[in-house]
Amino acid sequence: MQELGIIHCTPDFLVVNKPGGLLAVPGRGPEKQDCVVNRVKTLYPDCIAQPAVHRLDMYTSGIMLLARNAEVHRLLSKQFEQRLVEKEYIALLDGIVAEEQGIIELAFRLNPENRPYQIYDPVQGKMGITRWQKTGEASGRTRVQFFPLTGRTHQLRLHAAHPLGLGIPIVGDALYGRGEEGDAMLLHASRLSILHPYSGQRIEFTSRPVF
Repeated sequence: MQELGIIHCTPDFLVVNKPGGLLAVPGRGPEKQDCVVNRVKTLYPDCIAQPAVHRLDMYTSGIMLLARNAEVHRLLSKQFEQRLVEKEYIALLDGIVAEEQGIIELAFRLNPENRPYQIYDPVQGKMGITRWQKTGEASGRTRVQFFPLTGRTHQLRLHAAHPLGLGIPIVGDALYGRGEEGDAMLLHASRLSILHPYSGQRIEFTSRPVF
């Protein structure tokens, strides 16, 4: 298992580079306790019990923000709720996208009969909005940048794969694409920009994908 990379650390919050295949938060059962949150709490024993300000899917790699005290957790979480946080992802798609850029707006919800799979539902679903831009193509695959304007579960994975989105899944996606369980999913949280919880100054963190 890859090590957890510390990108930025202060007494108030830290930014880590999560490896793909590592859970963001603990799951149920002893086999699902190795995760970003528990590794951070081991490194920083003074950390609050629930430091994660947001989450990344298990097979998504990249930047993740955690708070070390309750007040900063509240302030940072509020930024996510108010859409003050700017996020950017890099992905490799399993096919060629013809268009150069666009905006995807699709409403979707959990399929309770097939958790955690999300399904398109324009009536009962919650709207997910993603701006995207093509940055290259090679060997039958397309490299894109995703700029999610909302933070729905599996938003980028579904927006890439669904016929009403790009219609081409992310390489290695076992849920919405042609990947198999355990494959490396080529989706990376490459940039996160927030307002400092106390000064209000905008700061950003970046991480390059390995693919």
